[in-house]
Amino acid sequence: MSRIGKKSIPIPVGVTVTVSGNLVSVKGPQGELKREIHYDFVVEVKAIAGGGAGGLEVVVKPKVILPRLMALWGLERSLLANMVEGTAKGFSKKLEFEGIGYRASMEGDTLIMLLGFSHPVRLKAPAEIKISVEKSVITVAGIDKEKVGQVAARIRAQKPPEPYNGKGIRYQGEFIRRKAGKKAVASA
Repeated sequence: MSRIGKKSIPIPVGVTVTVSGNLVSVKGPQGELKREIHYDFVVEVKAIAGGGAGGLEVVVKPKVILPRLMALWGLERSLLANMVEGTAKGFSKKLEFEGIGYRASMEGDTLIMLLGFSHPVRLKAPAEIKISVEKSVITVAGIDKEKVGQVAARIRAQKPPEPYNGKGIRYQGEFIRRKAGKKAVASA
């Protein structure tokens, strides 16, 4: 049995979840997300037994208990929980860049980065993603956790941190394991 899949998802105040067949739509103060769930699962919106703040919760259940569905059960529940959280609060990832001459700026909805190449690197943000730059920190924000992570990974992939000097783009709080450089050989 899936431990994650069995958990219900409480719906915060201001968020509405509607289910029509396999299509689940979540609407909240930040925006609206839609996702089609796997056809072997049923999504139910029901009242919380003890009351609670919002009074409603989402439950994901498989139609049939099969071993191949156990991993998908937890996945579907996590995807729906991320949709509820994203429409209620939103998600953000912060990236730091380090290196002499490394700079980033926004020009409309395009991120322009100077990363030591002979040309500036330009990345256009998708419509539902907001990118902002403050000093040496790039913030990627949006309501879809998957898209926020994908855009942040694309930015990081332009110049991943290298292990000798630590220069490059890394997630905020990410630890880069440093390597020792070549040792100077003592001459006789």
